[in-house]
Amino acid sequence: MNQSQILTAEQLKLVLEQTLSPRPETRREAEGHLTAARGTDGHAVNVLKLVASLGELDAAVRQAGIVHFKNLVKKGWDTEDEDADESIVISENDRTLIKDHLVELMSTVPRKIQSQCSEAISQIAKCDFPAKWENLLPMLVQKFSSPDRSVVNGVLLTAQSIFSRFCFVRRSDDLYRDIIYSLKHVQAPLLHLIKATSIEIDTFQANCQELKVRFESLRLISCIFFSLNYQDLPEFFEDHMNEWMAEFTKYLKYTNPLLIDTDEETEPSPIDKVQAAIVQNLFLYADKDEEPFLPFLPEFTRLVWVLLMGTTTLSKHDNLATKCINFLSSLIKKLMHKHLFQEEATLRQIIGSIVIPNLTLREVDQELFEDDPTEFIAIDIEGNESGSRRNCSQQLLRAMCNQFDQATCTICFEHIIRMLEEFQNNPDQNWTAKDAAINVMIGIISKFETTTKGVSQVKDLPRLLDFFSKHILPELRDNNHIVRPMLKSTSIKFVCFFRNQFSKEQLIELIPFLILHLSSPFVAVHTYAAVAIEKIFSMKIEKKPKFLSTDIRPFLEALFTPLFEIIKNQKLNENEYVMKCVMRSLSVADEDIIPATQAVIEQLTMTLGWVAKNPRNPHFNHYLFESLASLVQSVCRKQPEAVSSFETFLFPPFQLILQQDVSEFTPYVFQVFAQLLEFRQKGTGLGDAYSSLLIACVTPAAWERKGNIPALTRLLRAYLQQAPVEVLKLDCFMKIMGVWQKLISSKSNERSAFELLTSIICSIPENVPHREIFRIILTRLGKSTDRFKRLTSTFFAVFIGKFGAQMFFDELNALQAGLGLTLVVQVWLPCLKKQSFTRYEAKNQVIALTKLCCETTALLSDENTRKLWGEIIAAIVSLSTSREANHRMNDDSPAEFEISYDSAYSVLHFSRKPIEDLFPDIPDATESFVRALHSLSARQPGVLQPIIHQSFSIDPKLMIGLEQLLRKANLALV
Repeated sequence: MNQSQILTAEQLKLVLEQTLSPRPETRREAEGHLTAARGTDGHAVNVLKLVASLGELDAAVRQAGIVHFKNLVKKGWDTEDEDADESIVISENDRTLIKDHLVELMSTVPRKIQSQCSEAISQIAKCDFPAKWENLLPMLVQKFSSPDRSVVNGVLLTAQSIFSRFCFVRRSDDLYRDIIYSLKHVQAPLLHLIKATSIEIDTFQANCQELKVRFESLRLISCIFFSLNYQDLPEFFEDHMNEWMAEFTKYLKYTNPLLIDTDEETEPSPIDKVQAAIVQNLFLYADKDEEPFLPFLPEFTRLVWVLLMGTTTLSKHDNLATKCINFLSSLIKKLMHKHLFQEEATLRQIIGSIVIPNLTLREVDQELFEDDPTEFIAIDIEGNESGSRRNCSQQLLRAMCNQFDQATCTICFEHIIRMLEEFQNNPDQNWTAKDAAINVMIGIISKFETTTKGVSQVKDLPRLLDFFSKHILPELRDNNHIVRPMLKSTSIKFVCFFRNQFSKEQLIELIPFLILHLSSPFVAVHTYAAVAIEKIFSMKIEKKPKFLSTDIRPFLEALFTPLFEIIKNQKLNENEYVMKCVMRSLSVADEDIIPATQAVIEQLTMTLGWVAKNPRNPHFNHYLFESLASLVQSVCRKQPEAVSSFETFLFPPFQLILQQDVSEFTPYVFQVFAQLLEFRQKGTGLGDAYSSLLIACVTPAAWERKGNIPALTRLLRAYLQQAPVEVLKLDCFMKIMGVWQKLISSKSNERSAFELLTSIICSIPENVPHREIFRIILTRLGKSTDRFKRLTSTFFAVFIGKFGAQMFFDELNALQAGLGLTLVVQVWLPCLKKQSFTRYEAKNQVIALTKLCCETTALLSDENTRKLWGEIIAAIVSLSTSREANHRMNDDSPAEFEISYDSAYSVLHFSRKPIEDLFPDIPDATESFVRALHSLSARQPGVLQPIIHQSFSIDPKLMIGLEQLLRKANLALV
């Protein structure tokens, strides 16, 4: 099959069938044909035609086809997206055909294909709606009247996916324009649809199947209501408030045994789902204090209360319960609703009937703890969309404390005392009572908290510490892992939660108890222990680490032994929290880990060996490679000669990963290779392994996978910096230039292209084809984004800093007369006014602009160029006095951010090389500028000051800034 030609319908069907083959080589060949075909005009339309023509007998091929189409749209529709796949071709004519027929196709295909069509429509809408797809909403709304409910629900699902972008984003004129446009087309038909659906529900009271599809319509309508009302209350919804609220009231009261499966414990019923969506809408209106909604509030508060009282403890009611609790919290925390809850009897009922029951562990929680600890941890640590019952109940307690602190605390302490007494009477049977008591204490004593940093303020620290000593510490000290494991996990969470309230000395005393629980056979317990240790080791005081290597030195062996025991137990799932604890511990231990380097590297490489066979948990894998990078950094920074030992350990598994093309790991491997290369002493050569790797890295095939590109760029930069002579000897320089040319042609790779180019001109300046580089950049500059212009101006600065202003003008003017000045005026200076720069970037700009002004005396030759000269001086002063430029240290200071996996490209934090000062011989670029300006003024007395005064007249602060710079250097202009 000729891959360069568009696939016929028969060929396309055959190729899609082959992508489902059990034989890997058949699948790979078929995927290759599809990859080639997506670069031909008409391919996307042909795929859609095939999906429309195939029948039920070809269901699998049809599904494969629509998934392929969806991916074409996702990766290739928005050509302005920096992550767009530029190999995908979808012509304007094809785009029009697709948009004209996709909604209709969605209305005629089975549900599985319908959902893929809906996703494709949503992807296109992100880019084209509404400006380039004005008939989308009319087409969707037209389907509201379809007699086929699956079609109605399909278009509602699509509409919701489009309108959901109105939520959780900052307001803007463009956003409001799109909302107003959408309301104009949807608001009236949506109200008509919910009324018509409601009538049909009354008609089909005894038909379960017909009721289910209509309740799904109600749920989707409620979700669309939320999206359309999220930013502001639209006028139409205000005018028709009574009608909407009447429908909401009806379904908060609704019940029908046909829709309730009493044997079902986990899946919410259709009624539960609708009620949860409605309560979410009530929460939205109540939280916004919408005045037209206030008359309805008392009745809805009563209905939500009744609803909440009627929910069971079964997990199928979790979402509804949390939505109801959140609604009550939003009311209680506001002073205007205080009268609804201020009676003591009401507070007692909330705490006794809502808070305590929802904080108490259920049988399903205990089963999840033992049978599916990964899921238990995910829910308990990360929560779900609206939070767990326990988290929401604690938030409700905090809201009550904000309004009724004394009364709430009094009632809660009564419950805490009672529950602790229950526990003391029979610890083996009543341990859940103590668990609930701990969670009540967490809820009422916390004042301010964040997800990442824990509780920052508490209301009564002595009481908290007393509670800890009497009720938490005994659980931590208990080394019988089999007894009350859930209570132990809650006690560990208590320490983690309130870590900021303990002194450093107290935390150091607690670390052995946390290490003790790393040996627990219960996954949740040893996971919480690892989380607590990692969080404690991450603590900072005034942005500096609270714990140093000397603090944890006594615990290193005791700490790493159980951590690696957990990791190497392949019966357990890869535990990302444990691996993150390893990473953090290695980072804090720093060079103290050197004596144990071989033991640690053996454990890490052994782990790497078995996870590489089947990479399942990307977060675990990320922390594994971060651990390797941290170990390399800590050891090689102190002992550069240790690089060879790391290479001995890491080259075999890394080479195997590259040979087997484990795509999840290759970007990490390239980053660690770069790190090792950077630690090698210059002049020691590359050796056969690195030489072979370099030759492989400059082949076109190595750059085909987008996820590899940033890491490969980093690796090539390391080669250029550490071994420029070997790069030339291996005849790789022109191949690297070819890589650069490929990168610069792609919008998604332009940042990598300029990073590589900077290394090229700094490492092998005598071989750089300057004029050809400028020609290629100018080709892109004509249709570039602001980002590309910023990258270009940054490169101009480095180029002039390295080669001087004269070469800059000579090379550009050789391409076109006067081009150099044109680019300075039209690209460079406008970019300086619009963009901000990091400290080293600002330094490079000042150095280059100084050379531009003080070495290019021709700029002072006539009135036009004098004006330009003044503008350049103004830009230098602005850069030199900019607080942002002087204080943005993210280019060379460790930032405070969460180290985590990123699906697009995960930078290894611990393998990062500090940003290099490209001009170390100029320690102070601003002082260098002032001295150069003073020298120029001495050579041309009386010439510069009038130009500067004229250029600075639009911004007097610039003159003040220049005078300050001159005074600081004890200089003055002549």
